Amino acid sequence: MHTWSTDQVDPRDRFDYWREVRAKGLFGVTAELEPDRRQDFFGEFTLRQLGDARLVELRASPYRVERRTGDIADAASDSLCIYQQLGGGGWFGGALLDEFAVRDGMFATSYSDLPYRTVPLHDDGFQLRIIKIPVANVVPPGAELGELVPRPVQDETALQMLLESCFRDLIEGKDAAAADTAPMVQALAHIALIERGIMRPKSRLAQQALRSAHLSLARRLIRRHLSSAALTPTLIAGLLGISVRHLHILFEETGNSFSETVTMLRLAQSRRLLREQPRQTIAEVAYACGFESLATFYRLFNASESMTPGDYRARPA
Repeated sequence: MHTWSTDQVDPRDRFDYWREVRAKGLFGVTAELEPDRRQDFFGEFTLRQLGDARLVELRASPYRVERRTGDIADAASDSLCIYQQLGGGGWFGGALLDEFAVRDGMFATSYSDLPYRTVPLHDDGFQLRIIKIPVANVVPPGAELGELVPRPVQDETALQMLLESCFRDLIEGKDAAAADTAPMVQALAHIALIERGIMRPKSRLAQQALRSAHLSLARRLIRRHLSSAALTPTLIAGLLGISVRHLHILFEETGNSFSETVTMLRLAQSRRLLREQPRQTIAEVAYACGFESLATFYRLFNASESMTPGDYRARPA
């Protein structure tokens, strides 16, 4: 991971450096800011490789950004871009697209090599994440991206939730190897292309992406409801909008059934609580992790760790 901020540059040169080296060189955009506001400018970003894709997290005080035809000619990227707004909000516009605004948490998608303009909506400036995925790795032959101008992902839809879950998997998998991230990067890209109408939902690649995304979201929903004894396949399938049979098939393809996955996650949480919450009794830990009985918790924990929960807690970390 590469991290950089304007703190490394003389205050008098910060915006000029950001504009010429970072904005043009790294992001391929033109940056503008009134001269009398440049001395207070601040910007920082982190860059992380996700196989062939790149994840950028950026925070900066307000300025104007434009991706012009000259910028595209000088720094063509040929990438699918998936943005997540963090804090505040942003405005997008341009000759080829309808104006729109994104608020905190919203996603937007676009093809990198189309012109646009953007500015932050508030004084807190830019705060966003971008995953840039090379088109050659994810776009089906014959697909056209010339109309894929920036556009927000429809909020609170099934595809939005699937896209967000895949996105979060990549954000949270900081230590994952490139080979491990590649399938999720592809699934994320294909969900975005399905949402934009570029990829047919019934195609083989789309169905594979939907399976990966449903599995990603299913695991998140399980963790969200892990402490509840009411956690069942019916509950999770209903939240996903798929059949219980489809849910079981998703997990069987991983080598672990739904119930085995739930048990593994509950045991992992119990190990964490035993270490981090020494004042909780063993029974409190068991019920906090969703085990229906203390006897069941002892049996499963002993089978997993070859020791009792009490011995595990007493063992040096």
